[in-house]
Amino acid sequence: MAEHRSMQRAALLDAARSLLSEGGTDALTFPALAERTGLARSSVYEYFRSRAAVVEELCEVDFPVWAAEVGAAMEGADSAEGKVEAYVRQQLALVGDRRHRAVVAISASELDAGAREKIRAAHGGLVAMLGEALEELGHVQPRLAAMLLQGVVDAAVRRIELGAAEHPEAVTEAAVSMALRGVKG
Repeated sequence: MAEHRSMQRAALLDAARSLLSEGGTDALTFPALAERTGLARSSVYEYFRSRAAVVEELCEVDFPVWAAEVGAAMEGADSAEGKVEAYVRQQLALVGDRRHRAVVAISASELDAGAREKIRAAHGGLVAMLGEALEELGHVQPRLAAMLLQGVVDAAVRRIELGAAEHPEAVTEAAVSMALRGVKG
C-alpha cells in the first residue's frame, strides 16, 4: 500500500511538472492533475492539501537535483574562472529540461511563505557555490557579486524561455562573457 501511494505521489508530481512547463502556474490545478493521472479530483486532495503543497514538494525534490547538477559541473572545472563559466553554462543548459521549466514557472508565481523559503534556500545554495569561486578569484565582495551574477543568469533564462530573437547558444555565450569579462565582452 505504501509503495502504491508513493507511486501515485510521484505520478502527481510528474503531472505537475508537465502542467507547469506547458502552461505555467495557471495550468497547475487539481482537476488538471486528476485528469493527467487518472485519479478522481478528491483523491488528489489525499496527497496534497493545496496547490502550494504541490509546489513545495516539487521544490524539495527538484531544486536539490538541479543544484547538484550545477555543483557537479563546477567541480569538474579546473580553475575558479572555469567554475564561474560552468555555473552559468549549466544553469542555461537546464533551461530545456522539464524540471527546470517547472522551477521557472514556480519561481514566477505567487507562492506561500513556505514555498518561497524553499526556493530562497535553494537559490542561496547556488549563490554560495558561486561565491566560493568568486572568492577564489579574489573578488572583494564575492557574495554580492554572486547575487548579481545570478541576476544575469536569471535574465538569460527568461530571454531563452521567451524564445528571443537570439539563438539560445548566443544568449548563453553572452551571459558567460558578461560573467567572466563584465560589460566589456
